[in-house]
Amino acid sequence: MTRRRGRDLLHRWEGNPAVTLQDIPYPCNTVFNGCPAKMNGEYLLLMRVEGLRGYSFFALARSEDGLHFEVDERPCMLPAKEGPFELWEESGIEDPRVTFMDGFYYILYTAVGGHGHCIALARTVDFQTFERVAVVSGPGNKDGVLFPEKINGLYARLDRPIGYDIGSIWVSYSPDLLHWGRSELVMTPRARYWDSFRIGASAPPIRTERGWLELYHGVKMTSSGPVYRLGTAMLDIENPAKVLGRCLEPVLSPREEYERVGDVGNVVFGGGAIVEPDGETKVYYGAADTSICVAIGHIDKLIESSFQTEGP
Repeated sequence: MTRRRGRDLLHRWEGNPAVTLQDIPYPCNTVFNGCPAKMNGEYLLLMRVEGLRGYSFFALARSEDGLHFEVDERPCMLPAKEGPFELWEESGIEDPRVTFMDGFYYILYTAVGGHGHCIALARTVDFQTFERVAVVSGPGNKDGVLFPEKINGLYARLDRPIGYDIGSIWVSYSPDLLHWGRSELVMTPRARYWDSFRIGASAPPIRTERGWLELYHGVKMTSSGPVYRLGTAMLDIENPAKVLGRCLEPVLSPREEYERVGDVGNVVFGGGAIVEPDGETKVYYGAADTSICVAIGHIDKLIESSFQTEGP
C-alpha cells in the first residue's frame, strides 16, 4: 500500500474559503462552524455568525452544488430574548449540528449563558421557522451531535462534558429527546498524540457497513497555544460506547493561511458532512474561527482511516 505523506487524507476544495464575512449581507465580525443538510436537492449550510456585539447567532446559506453558497438576507435564528430559553442563551448560540430524522431536521447547538455552556435542541421542517424543544444538558457540556436513528429503541447523542478540565466524548440516551441519561464514556484524549488535550464530536455520526463513522476534533496544546485537527473513529452500531477503530493520524490539519491565521489561529473544526450517492464526502469545517471551508474525500477512505494500525 502506498502511504500518503506530508498532506492530508481530505482534499481541500480549491475555492476555499467557501463562506467568509464578505459573503454575509449584514455587518458581522466573522462566520464559522457550519453544519450542512440537503433538502429537496438543495444544499443548506446552517452557520454560526458572530455579530459586532460579540455574541453568536445562526445564518443560513444555500447552494446547488455544495460548494458555491449564497447567504440569506437575514439571520435565521437569534438568541432568545424572552421566555424560558433567555436565561440559557443570553450570551449567544453556537456551533449547530443538524440531523434529519422522523421528518424533522433536529439541531443540537450550544446555548451560552451566565451559567456556562449547555446543549440545547431545536427543530425545523423548512429552515425558515425554528422550534426550540429543550435545554438537554446541564452546564459544562457542548459538542452535542444526534444519531440519525434510534439505537435499541432510544434516541442517542454524543456530547463533551468537562471534568477536571478534561474533555472526552460520551454517549447518552433518551426515550423522548427531552430526558437524557445512561451516559457512557466513549473516547478520551490520548497522551502524546495530536488529540492529547481535548476531543469532541464534530459531525453527526454516519452509518456505514462497519459501524458509526464519527468525525471528531482533537486538540493538542503547544507552547504557542492549541492546535485543532480533524480525525475519525468507528463506533459499534448497537453499542456506540464500543470503539471499533480510531485513526492514528488526523485526516485534516491546519496548513493553509486561512486555517492558521484568524480570530483563533491553527483551527480546523468540523461541523458536518454530506455523503453523495457515489461515496464522495464533502466535509464542512470552520477555519481559524474566521471562515467556513470544504474538504472532499471518499467515504471508503474515511472508514479505512479509522482502522489505521501503522505509522510513524
